[in-house]
Amino acid sequence: MLAQQRQTAILERVRAAGGVRVTELAAEFGVSDMTIRRDLESLHERGLLAKVHGGATVAGPGSTDEPGFRAKSVRQLAEKAAIADRAAQLVRPGGAIALSAGTTTAELAHRLVDVPGLTVVTNSLPVAEILHTGGRPDQTVVLTGGVRTPSDALVGPLAVGAIRSLHLDLLFLGVHGITERAGFTTPNLMEAETDRALVAAADRLVVLADHTKWGTVGISSIVELAAAQVLVTDDRLPADARGVLGDRVGELVMVSATGAGRATATPTSGGAAE
Repeated sequence: MLAQQRQTAILERVRAAGGVRVTELAAEFGVSDMTIRRDLESLHERGLLAKVHGGATVAGPGSTDEPGFRAKSVRQLAEKAAIADRAAQLVRPGGAIALSAGTTTAELAHRLVDVPGLTVVTNSLPVAEILHTGGRPDQTVVLTGGVRTPSDALVGPLAVGAIRSLHLDLLFLGVHGITERAGFTTPNLMEAETDRALVAAADRLVVLADHTKWGTVGISSIVELAAAQVLVTDDRLPADARGVLGDRVGELVMVSATGAGRATATPTSGGAAE
């Protein structure tokens, strides 16, 4: 297959699935990872897709653009792993927690499968699948009903009604974007309503968001920055964001994504980072 033919096929796969991984494409086309990376770079330079760590996604996100779970799952892999490592330290055996939809919360779910006596409420199909398949028999997984979104979240009146009857120790919230004015946002109006119900049901709110979420705005605000007791992010967060978030959230925790996903907390100007 000629390079142009391969790149056309790659672009079709990105548009159909929302995102692709380098390793999957290399196996499919029988070429090296380096060849696929050159293809992705060529398509990226022409504005046809967006290169991300380990793959590519569709280009041109806006305030209502909602990438699918697969598309988001190839972005910032090391950062998400480090954030999930740190967030898992906040979970205690026997607790009742919630995980919202998102690829970072799904990464966290992998780290919770061995926590004894845990009850997890979620509106995320991937999170529920991870815990149902790999979790302990003494864990309880509560999956809300609702309408499925492109990000594999269950939202709408059924989800909100189920959540409003619950009382939770802790919510881990994934978000689409963060700005000083809009707070924590999502591109899906119904998902924002469902997320607000989760926030209201929990005693503490922990937001999980890598540095790329800063400056991105979804059409609907979930909550203001001050609503978060903890924000776990990575140390590539811009300096201006550190100042704003350090002042607004209860505790700003930044982790290093270097070294096989191991999280190392970095002190901030805001709340103490352990």
